[in-house]
Amino acid sequence: MERRDALIAYILVVCTLLAGWGSRAAENIAGSWTIERSDEPGKVEFTLIHHERGNSSTHASAWPTSVFVGLDLSKQGKQEVKFTIKRDAGRFDCEGYVNDGEGAGTFHFLADPQYASAMNALGFTGIDQEKQYSMAVIDVSLDFAREMKGEHLKGLDTDKLIAFRIFNVNAAFIHELLDAGITVTDCDKLVAFRIHGVTPEMVRFLRKSGYQPDEDELIAMRIHGATPEYIQQLQREGYDHVELEKLIAFRIHGVSPEFIAKVQSLGYQHPNPDQLIAMRIHGVTPEYIAGLKSRGMQNLTIDQLVGLRIQGID
Repeated sequence: MERRDALIAYILVVCTLLAGWGSRAAENIAGSWTIERSDEPGKVEFTLIHHERGNSSTHASAWPTSVFVGLDLSKQGKQEVKFTIKRDAGRFDCEGYVNDGEGAGTFHFLADPQYASAMNALGFTGIDQEKQYSMAVIDVSLDFAREMKGEHLKGLDTDKLIAFRIFNVNAAFIHELLDAGITVTDCDKLVAFRIHGVTPEMVRFLRKSGYQPDEDELIAMRIHGATPEYIQQLQREGYDHVELEKLIAFRIHGVSPEFIAKVQSLGYQHPNPDQLIAMRIHGVTPEYIAGLKSRGMQNLTIDQLVGLRIQGID
């Protein structure tokens, strides 16, 4: 807590100092940074805060310690520091203090004057000052741009390249998907895969289970939670190969393995998927069935139960 309070106090001082930096070169972007320990070996939690016209943007993530040129985090005690972070898009010159591996300070970003033209030659246009700063922060390198260009993707532009770096879409991910059995060339679909957690392992499982999902079905499955684990739970209840469309409907309407087990315990052995979905849509719960049974309404079919609920008979 004391370290956190010290960082906050220093950031407040930094923000005051930044006001005096406005007279420097207009092409420079200034801001503040903080550094903290990380649970990941060889990395630290590094935050860059950029202040512009009363607004601020913050980027925080785990950075390899190797990128901080001139910074020795192994030293104990409080020390004043100056270090540099070099990217293809530009350079961050940082100064401040570190105390036992954690600290804060100010930075200046100097954009590389050749970067935008080099990216433009690769077909990535529209890189203004702010965008170049962002591309430096997330390390959109020229090699990465060439790598993605070589994948011949649909809709690849500067903004998609930035999204790829943010969500970790790279050539290795694309090739792993291909090896798993699906070819994805649409940039938006690749980003959606990363956002929603569509993995090569998921694709491989579904293929081995006899499914042939397309990109939209994979995304929908992840959005609604129709995961391999869920499919395996259904298999234990005797539902070995439910259609993908119905699997998604199961998750949307709450057809869970627990729900199926309770319905079957009331004497309804292996209702078909459409019946299970209808029961959940219309509120035919195990409690509702048990209540009817307690009032002498035995041996009702599932269709009759659904009909009673539709008619409002409780």
